[in-house]
Amino acid sequence: MNDTGLVLEGGGMRGVYTAGVLEYFLEQKFYLPYVIGVSAGACNAASYLSRQQGRNKRVTIGFSKHPDYISLRNYWRKRQLFGMDLIFDEIPNKLVPFDYSALQNAPEKFVVGTTDCITGEPVYFEKNEFPDQILPILRASSSLPFMAPVIELGNRCLMDGGISDPIPIRKSEMDGNKKNIVILTRNDGYIKKRSKMNWITKKVYPQYGGLVKSMDERYQVYNETMSYITEKERAGEVYVIRPMQPLKVSRAERNPVKLTALYEQGYSDAAHHFDALKHWLSNTNEKEKQTVQ
Repeated sequence: MNDTGLVLEGGGMRGVYTAGVLEYFLEQKFYLPYVIGVSAGACNAASYLSRQQGRNKRVTIGFSKHPDYISLRNYWRKRQLFGMDLIFDEIPNKLVPFDYSALQNAPEKFVVGTTDCITGEPVYFEKNEFPDQILPILRASSSLPFMAPVIELGNRCLMDGGISDPIPIRKSEMDGNKKNIVILTRNDGYIKKRSKMNWITKKVYPQYGGLVKSMDERYQVYNETMSYITEKERAGEVYVIRPMQPLKVSRAERNPVKLTALYEQGYSDAAHHFDALKHWLSNTNEKEKQTVQ
């Protein structure tokens, strides 16, 4: 499985689908040498790579009704819909402890995508380069405009990684991965439409021209990336796992019944794909050997 990457889309609470997929992978002890994700995808990857079975479900679904997890009260009090202090401090450090050492000792390369608010360009962080900053990096990657504050890290102002690079397959390829498994949180055929809220973005973030531009062009980047993934999938260079059933979960979903159903759908879809996925990996590896010979 050398030169193979695992690419994880974000999507807020839709990320419980990815959590279900990764839980099945974890149970099967199925790991790839390279993992890259943005927003919820990156957060789910952290627990997966630290081998903490069941943790993603406990965090995302178990706390979904907590008043400080997602609520308008959070927004009115702190201008953040998601309770970022709860999610990136209290939960990992006290309530559902995150195993930092296990993540650092994991052999896989783990890359997290963020967006630079000044330039509007993606900025990537690799776990071994910033061993003491994993939570601030994940927080930055998950900080949605209008729903969370800008995160200052080093000399950068950062926000959600899905703004500038929603499905970071090209970054994975740039890092040397010729094959990629891509986990999506949207159904097949989804097309992102241009936001009608860009005028508000300009008013709220007048000092961040790059962010405003990236937000306005996000739909184009997303749709072009999906076309690129489809092209690569047809060429046999990408294996895609996406929800087979229509989504009934929103980005800010709080209903634990709906969230559990999507989580179980991800788990079931992973099980459904697993034999075909292993076959795809073995075939592509065999082709590589024949090419070298």
